Amino acid sequence: MKRLVVLGVLALAACTEERVADGAKIYADQCAACHGATGLGDGPMADGLDRKPSDLTTIAARNGGVFDRDAVMSQIDGMHRSSDSAMPEFGATDLGDIIMVGRTPVPAELYALANYLESIQG
Repeated sequence: MKRLVVLGVLALAACTEERVADGAKIYADQCAACHGATGLGDGPMADGLDRKPSDLTTIAARNGGVFDRDAVMSQIDGMHRSSDSAMPEFGATDLGDIIMVGRTPVPAELYALANYLESIQG
């Protein structure tokens, strides 16, 4: 009987379409206007801001060579940001379905964006 239940669960999982968030597209749609197409902080909206947007290609370099995904996601989400930051609080918007990363529930689009940012580290 256990074997039949396992096979049924596997068959159901195979039929379920899982939406995978595209971090590069999310970046282009939500971040590039300020941070630039390549993440250097030179987007078309950057000149109108009081403070220049961060160069997102040097996140790891500014942190001793370590890309701290949790800190990056907290910054994007707005949880650990100063009140004078010009960056929008993306946590107040819909960041996609919740996925499990290890034992931690994380919005899928937030996780995909953090993965993309890790991929552009110089």
